[in-house]
Amino acid sequence: MKTFKTLVTMCLLACSLTAMAQKPFDMQLWQGKPAVKSSDKADTARVRVYLPDAKRATGRAVVICPGGGYSHLAMDHEGYQWGAFFNNLGIAAIVLKYRMPHGKYEVPISDAEEAMRLVRRNAAKWHIRANDVGIMGFSAGGHLASTIATHAVKDAKPDFQILFYPVITMDPAYTHKGSHDNLLGKDAKKKLEDKYSNDMQVTRVTPRAFIALSDDDHAVVPANGVNYYIECYRHDVPASLHVYPSGGHGWGIRDSFKYHVEMELELRAWLQSF
Repeated sequence: MKTFKTLVTMCLLACSLTAMAQKPFDMQLWQGKPAVKSSDKADTARVRVYLPDAKRATGRAVVICPGGGYSHLAMDHEGYQWGAFFNNLGIAAIVLKYRMPHGKYEVPISDAEEAMRLVRRNAAKWHIRANDVGIMGFSAGGHLASTIATHAVKDAKPDFQILFYPVITMDPAYTHKGSHDNLLGKDAKKKLEDKYSNDMQVTRVTPRAFIALSDDDHAVVPANGVNYYIECYRHDVPASLHVYPSGGHGWGIRDSFKYHVEMELELRAWLQSF
């Protein structure tokens, strides 16, 4: 009976926390013409904005980039379903539906940079601190997020980054081939591959990082995230690496992931550490 009451209490608490958020809303990312034109005219960029209740807002925000090999997007478990998690921590979540590159890498990069700027332009209205806006990405979305973290400047540069089983390198030896080919093209030159091998782009001003992946990931080899962590360490960038024994690839926020609870607790603790 006591266990049942405890479960009911926990459920009610979860419901009350979830209720402490505003209704999400969608926006077109580009108010005019996109900075970079896509070859697919039907593919448009937009964001879905999840804001916590103003009284609970910490001022922090995160732009979320779902994965999908730069060919499609896993918008639910790597995007929309994260809204409640962040809102319950008083953090605004902005889920980005970015355009596919079709070999033109500037397309998704320009979308992600504009999403960062969009959040900062609306900072006062959304109860966000302009100097506390991070970026989060999964798989190929992790490559996009780490690209913004290592390449973007000024208003597009994030203050922190969260990377789940990320594609980091474009080195054909251990990149994710689909992501490489869709982003850069099958015949990309080594100079371009090096430029978007983001472990090679870490500097002392790269924002702090949380990196999570599974040891048995056979889709995106763990060396991607591990090497990124090593470069953060070498350049004195605060970073936290979490390697789970199993789970494979693409688990996102699914509670079927064996280490789902641990992952949420560790991410929560990291977010509360700065």
